[in-house]
Amino acid sequence: MNVGKILVPLDGSTFAEAALWKALEIAEGATIAVLRATEADTLPAADAPEMQLAALREAQEYLRRIIKRLDGTRMGRVEGHVWCGPPASAIVEVARTEKVDLIVMATHGRSGLEHLVLGSVVESVLRNTPAPVLVLRPESAPMGALVGARPAGGEFRV
Repeated sequence: MNVGKILVPLDGSTFAEAALWKALEIAEGATIAVLRATEADTLPAADAPEMQLAALREAQEYLRRIIKRLDGTRMGRVEGHVWCGPPASAIVEVARTEKVDLIVMATHGRSGLEHLVLGSVVESVLRNTPAPVLVLRPESAPMGALVGARPAGGEFRV
């Protein structure tokens, strides 16, 4: 697989940034495109455009800090992208418009009710992008039982 551009979505968490370091291991001269999707939580009677502008500025500053940290790694080109809107939609759209060859992203490992309520950005991205996706899971995330998995009842030969 020839990887010319790798998209790494970041949400500001340390774990999401670990995906960035995994992408650097894979990169070998590829362009790294870092993405921060942003949405302003607006309250009634709040200045919605001003809040969105503040969220946009925060996201831009966050990516500037990330790119500055990467400057010392002697890797290829790094691009920063800030998109307004839901994270999954932003990831899918940037992957399409930037013609990325690989998406490297982290999952927070939510399960059960928390997963049901919050949904999964990773699942939505997997369903909606043709680009290959490398998903990293935190070591602390609980591992659930495989659906339909049973212990083997004897030998298995091929």
